Amino acid sequence: MCVVDKVKSKEIKIVDTTLRDGEQTAGVVFANHEKVIIAQMLSDLGINQLEVGIPAMGGDEKEAIKSICKRNLKSSIMAWNRAVIGDIEQSIDCGVDAVAVSISVSDIHIQNKLRTSRGWVLENMVKSVEFAKKNGLYVSVNGEDASRADIDFLIEFIEAAKQAGADRFRYCDTVGVMEPFRIENTIKKLFEKTNFDIEMHTHNDFGLATANAIAGVIGGASHIGVTVNGLGERAGNAALEEVLMSLKHVYGYQLNIDTRKFKELSEYVSNASGRELPAWKAIVGSNMFKHESGIHADGAIKNPKNYEAFDPSEVGLERQIVIGKHSGKAALVNKFEEYDIDLSTDMANRLLEEVRSVSVRMKRTLFDKEIVQIYHDLLNNN
Repeated sequence: MCVVDKVKSKEIKIVDTTLRDGEQTAGVVFANHEKVIIAQMLSDLGINQLEVGIPAMGGDEKEAIKSICKRNLKSSIMAWNRAVIGDIEQSIDCGVDAVAVSISVSDIHIQNKLRTSRGWVLENMVKSVEFAKKNGLYVSVNGEDASRADIDFLIEFIEAAKQAGADRFRYCDTVGVMEPFRIENTIKKLFEKTNFDIEMHTHNDFGLATANAIAGVIGGASHIGVTVNGLGERAGNAALEEVLMSLKHVYGYQLNIDTRKFKELSEYVSNASGRELPAWKAIVGSNMFKHESGIHADGAIKNPKNYEAFDPSEVGLERQIVIGKHSGKAALVNKFEEYDIDLSTDMANRLLEEVRSVSVRMKRTLFDKEIVQIYHDLLNNN
């Protein structure tokens, strides 16, 4: 089976952790009402499961999680926990239907962070899973730093989690050191050995989070963890909008997601997090469908498919032909048609020369009013 068919034939579930890992971005804090609004927006979008916070933090964190649970959203609501019974009791008190039980699985972490043994990790993970299952919760067992763990220990860890009643294993590329070809092979081996649901949780330290997440699905994973705009620790996580649109357009996967709401969601999260949404951001950045270069603008005017991978309306954006240093005559003629002005060839050439000169001086593209003023100045100087 080819790679595209592998992806198209799977049932892929999306787990959004904007309100947990996304908020762990250095310096980011969501107000309680913002967390509720973001959860509602994600649920309305059609996201399968939302990881909304860490109840053991208490205070505002618990209040926000309780408020989200009371909304009776369509999405499953998950809380994050250490492999500690007390943490899970706090999650139960919030009213979530699912918990993530997280514990380190790499020897680097076990020896240098936990300062304990593999046996201790297995014992505490199993106790936590059994407790959560006795209380009727869906359980994801998170293998922190799984990408640097011994694969035979990961298999042992997953089998112990299965035996304890866990529902899936979250493979965490915690410091973002994996690459797509290696991660596909790793997940394939884990899935073949355990036949257990695997979630990809990938970080973007080398700019590979989205690619690694999808490579894991090709290897056999059934869940992908994401954040809006790729928020998250250090360089962030796999971006929700990138993962979903890649699945849809690169792999032909049928989404049950209303992608038209992406722009609104991304802008809201950007404002709430205090993190600018870059113009060049893949999928939702304002430059995605903005054409200036003469060849590109001409091609987009003739047929947008020449230079657009998908229609901008799919993500709530609009196509823009902007005028600046790199513009060509076709863009100018098209722009003035909007004002019912038919540019002659001579005027288009003169106007283009002046537009380029002004754009260089101002170091930016020009506003419509500026372009029209240049046109009138040229007319008056005739």
